[in-house]
Amino acid sequence: VQLQASGGGLVQAGGSLRLSCAASGRAFSSYAVGWFRQGPGKDREFVAVIPWSPNRAAYADSVKGRSTISRDDEKETVYLDMSTLRPEDTAVYFCAATRRTIRSRSGNDYDFWGQGTQVTVSS
Repeated sequence: VQLQASGGGLVQAGGSLRLSCAASGRAFSSYAVGWFRQGPGKDREFVAVIPWSPNRAAYADSVKGRSTISRDDEKETVYLDMSTLRPEDTAVYFCAATRRTIRSRSGNDYDFWGQGTQVTVSS
């Protein structure tokens, strides 16, 4: 599976963004897809994951209530809608895919990664 993340940009605090992760390859619907981010000088951290249907998504506490992850298997795309953005959300956001686990928060459990998209939130 090849992944392409997009949708990042510069946004003011309190604003919203939709990130997209477009996949190419077979059996996309059988993959769990996660979003991770890495801020300046920080380690990579889990943001959200959406398993293959019909399992429920999971979110990091830092984005819970402000973000929604969704998937369109016909379009082979996963979305991350983020609102009420904060300067601390500034990071490069990566999407990743795995069939090994349903809802892992560890990047080590993901086998395929996109190239990342930059999100910058100004105060």
